[in-house]
Amino acid sequence: MIERMEIIKDTIRLVAELMASSAITAPKAKGVNNVEVKILDSREELEALASKMEELAQVYGGFFKRDAGNVRNSHAVLLIGCKIVDFGLQKPKDYPLDPNLICSLLNLGIAIGSAVKIASDHNVDNRIMYSIGVAAQYLGLMNSDVVIGIPLSIHGKNIYFDRRK
Repeated sequence: MIERMEIIKDTIRLVAELMASSAITAPKAKGVNNVEVKILDSREELEALASKMEELAQVYGGFFKRDAGNVRNSHAVLLIGCKIVDFGLQKPKDYPLDPNLICSLLNLGIAIGSAVKIASDHNVDNRIMYSIGVAAQYLGLMNSDVVIGIPLSIHGKNIYFDRRK
């Protein structure tokens, strides 16, 4: 007999791996693969991340503390990051943004979208969180210039919405 907690643990792990695979294989601008993924799924990893987020709330604002509570109540976190790389694109003098930065961040956005679609397809609750990525960078968990975290959970109610401010 497979009990509820084992079902949740196995499902979260599988879906997190499918999400990571989807992020890795997502289309990339000019075929440049600047995306990195990692999965945190142990209580120790999630607690370390949540603790760092609470610490950073003093600098970045109270929503880091609120989001830390979400991490503690999650079963796993998928980290997706990108390096800002040179795509060989020149910045026009009359345009305010570097096209290399834009393409790097587009790759990240497409990877995130591909990953959360997988979670949604499998009814695993998730939310894209900037705060998780910042804490992951402070902890040295990723070698990326920009990191976003996606916490994952299976509960009777989605814990990432209807949250306190």
